[in-house]
Amino acid sequence: MDLREQRGMELAATRAISHRGDLWVVPSQAGHGTYRVHLMPKIASCTCPDFETRGVKCKHIFAATFVLRREQNSDGTVTVTKAVQMSAVTQTTYPQEWAAYNEAQTNEKDKFLNLLSDLCNGIPLGPQTGKNGRPRLPLSDMIFSAAFKVYSTVSARRFMSDLREAQAKGFISKAPHYNSIFNYLESAELTPVLKILITQSSLPLSSVETNFAADSSGFMTSRFSRWFDHKYGVEKVKADWVKCHIMCGTKTNIITAVVIDGQHAADTKQLPALRNPRP
Repeated sequence: MDLREQRGMELAATRAISHRGDLWVVPSQAGHGTYRVHLMPKIASCTCPDFETRGVKCKHIFAATFVLRREQNSDGTVTVTKAVQMSAVTQTTYPQEWAAYNEAQTNEKDKFLNLLSDLCNGIPLGPQTGKNGRPRLPLSDMIFSAAFKVYSTVSARRFMSDLREAQAKGFISKAPHYNSIFNYLESAELTPVLKILITQSSLPLSSVETNFAADSSGFMTSRFSRWFDHKYGVEKVKADWVKCHIMCGTKTNIITAVVIDGQHAADTKQLPALRNPRP
């Protein structure tokens, strides 16, 4: 796949491309106007300067072709066009498995809690610091509570009712205070335990997944950096973020290893840790 084909795929995935018959309207990747693409039975043309100069497929033609090959229907089915010949187009429609989809959605939370509980049951209690004071909360309960809180996507205070319900079902021995969850989320001692749990959660698919790919993404934090831009004479503000490096299965999308680092961390230096996640 050459550079123009890659940019065409990006256009097809990120921009709204409309068509009427053989005529396709493709936005400029730079954001300045649109170009008209004609996809005829055996020839294609575009009004962009690149096509007019070179006379071969440009990124706008590739983008229209990609949209033509894959269209999502309103009823959930996917239509894949196997040929771009307008005179004789072969299409295959894949039906949406609504029964399986509905079952997965309606039982997701129950499955998640059972799997998370099984993962946390093998975590040791952890050493008790100090001779006085309250007994330390079980580490398995705290990791279960922290992971469940993140999964819930609600505030820690609103999450307490879910946590009490989890205690009633026997997933944890005691529902901790929401401030305790915050404290454990900021604790560095949780990092190696969470990395081990991520690897353990992927082991059931070891017989299925054989190909893996490394990738990274960013997560914005609640902290901000401020600086004065001397060129434009204004103060600028930008949210800080952390970088998440993962090793991911190409067939099942299972994550086998994770490395969290600073926002400017290089990807290549994380490969050894992602290939050998076990301590």
